[in-house]
This record gives sequence, structure tokens and C-alpha cells, in this order.
Amino acid sequence: MSTTTLAAPPLLSPQRFAVSLMFLINGFLVGSWAPKIPEFALRLGLDESDLGLMIMCFGIGSLCAMPAVGALIAGRGSRRVMLALAAATIACLPLVTVAPSIWLAAMALFVFGGVIGGMDVAMNANAVEVEKRQSRAIMSSCHGFWSLGGVAGAGLGGVLIAGYGVHIHALAASTLALAGVALAWPRALADPPHPHEAHIHGQPSSRPGLLAAGATVWLTGIICLIVMTPEGAILDWGALYLRQELGASPALSGLAFGAFSAAMALMRFLGDLVRDRYGAVATFRVSAILAMAGLGLAGAAPSAQIAIVGFALAGLGFANTVPIAFSAAGNLPGLPQGLAISVVTFMGYSGILFAPSVIGFIAEHTGFALIYMALPVFVILPLVFSGLMRHADRQQA
Repeated sequence: MSTTTLAAPPLLSPQRFAVSLMFLINGFLVGSWAPKIPEFALRLGLDESDLGLMIMCFGIGSLCAMPAVGALIAGRGSRRVMLALAAATIACLPLVTVAPSIWLAAMALFVFGGVIGGMDVAMNANAVEVEKRQSRAIMSSCHGFWSLGGVAGAGLGGVLIAGYGVHIHALAASTLALAGVALAWPRALADPPHPHEAHIHGQPSSRPGLLAAGATVWLTGIICLIVMTPEGAILDWGALYLRQELGASPALSGLAFGAFSAAMALMRFLGDLVRDRYGAVATFRVSAILAMAGLGLAGAAPSAQIAIVGFALAGLGFANTVPIAFSAAGNLPGLPQGLAISVVTFMGYSGILFAPSVIGFIAEHTGFALIYMALPVFVILPLVFSGLMRHADRQQA
């Protein structure tokens, strides 16, 4: 009698390489947009309020596309949708760069946001499929590649725009994106459509009631909204908090989001190993507690240096909460994967896009220190319902 040992999948399979490259491209194009904003505003004669509305077009485009892409994934699988949207991103930066009027620029930004947001849903769905096939967590490192792409896009964009202008920069960024899509195209994991019936061990299982299934998805989405809101709060208001309330210099105040994002990127590349070792629920709980401690420290800090340490701790904590929540959403039993991920992504990015405006209004009356001390209170809800994150480990069963 002979026994057969199944070899473990390679750590960097072609499918993992492809989906990681999708995250890198998406982050790179978002990062490439940031250094274009000053020239964009100057060329179209936009003041701060006008520019804010234009940037909102990008966010609205993303939020409009996410549910539609979720339905497409359920019917067609994530690979085809992801690659089609990735190919569409190649034209977006040039279109924004050459838009001759405010209305056409607003339309270009809406399309840009829609393509980027839709691709976000599709690549997260594809990453869930790769996790299932390989029985190994990869979602945190994928989000780490997104962060890395954002840094690369912003850094390279600043250099190219200063040296060669916005048109050369747009063409160069799009060419790099095209090369990435070409590399990923033959390697991306092909997954079947996800019908409304779940199949377990080859036997169809009836779909849970809409109310019960919906409650689980929406609760996971609320968890994402809560853990992504502090990222927007630190991005938009962290530097102002250090400058106005803690007397930091302009150079030092810039480290608020810098420390947060650097710590987040580092921990995301370590997060998959931690999650595989200790499980999604334990990793999520420890991460949430660390994030709460970091935010509390930043809000109670007596100096800018201590606040920066707090923001870095918060980055370490929040780094893996969102990837785990996305993996959990993609594995909720009896639900179309694309639909679940689109709901969670929609709610999470709503937190980044719209919560900072509310926070700014409240901070006019309370100050930012109280805001950062209050945010950990909201993280209690994800901590209480962290048991839902067990679905992120489903592919390893």
C-alpha cells in the first residue's frame, strides 16, 4: 500500500505573483495621481473648494462602480473582470492630464475613480481565490504591495513631473502599468463564476435567508468602515493636529501620516505569516487592541514626538484588520463572493472618503486630541464581533 504526499504550493506561485502585481499597479496609479493635483488645479483655475469637489468625483466614481463590479464577478468570475479593469486603467491618467475643461476633467476623474474602485473589488476577490487554492494567507501582503505601489507612484511622479512635465509623466506611468498588466495577464488565476448557491464537498447547500446573510455581510462592512476611518482621519488631519495643538514644525508634522503608513506597510508584509501561525481571529483581536492603544497614545500625547509614536503603533495595528475582513467577506458561506466583497469594500472606502469631513467639523469644536482619543471607542465594536473573522481561515480548513 503506497501513500501519496501532496506538495505544498510554492510561496510565490504565478497566481500569487499576478494578483500581487494587480495590487501594485492599482496603488501605483493612485499614488501617481497625487503629485499631479497642483498642476491639475492650476491648469483648470480651481480654488480649494473646487478642487475638493473634483477629488470627490474620483471617490463617487469608485463607490458607484463597486456594487456593479461585485455583480459582474458573481456572474463571470474575478479574473476576467480584474484584467479588463486593469487594462482600462492604462488610459486614465492621460485622459485626466489632457482634459481641457472642468466638466470633462470631472468626467475623467469619475471614470478614473470607477475603474480604480472596481479593480479594487476584483483584485480582492481574486486574492481570496488564490488563498483558497493555496491554503495560505496572502491578503495582507497584497495590501502591502498596494501601499508600496502608492509610495512608488507618488515618488516617481514628483521626479518625472519636475523634470519632464505632466504629459511625459502620464505616459510613463501608463506604460509601466501596461507592462505590469502584460506580465500578470497569462498568470492570473482563473476562477469560475460564483452562483447564488454554495457547494460544499460537492453537494449543493441552500443559500441562507437573505436577512441573515445580509446581516453578516453588512456587519463585516461596518467593521471595515470603522477600522478604515482612522486612516482617513490621520491622512487628512494628523499633520494639522501636530502643528496646531502640539506645536510641531512643518517637517515634523508631516511624519504623522508618514509614520502611520510606513508602519502599516511593514506589518502588512509580515501579516500573512502571523495570520497563518495564530489564525485570523486572534490576529485581528491583537491588531485591534494595538490600534486602539496607538490612537489613544496619539490623542493623549504631551508632545508631537509621542503622538508620532502613537500613530506608528496605530499603523501596526490597523495594517491587518482590513485584509482579514476582506478575506472573511470573500469566504462567507452561501454568498456570491463578488457581492460580499463589493459591499465590504464600498463601506470601508466610504469611511476613508467621507468620515474625515465629519471629523473636521467636530474637531472645530472639540480639538483633534479628543477625536483621536474617541476613535478607539468605536473600535470596540469590531473587537466584539471579531469572531466573524473566522471565515478568513475557511480556505485553510
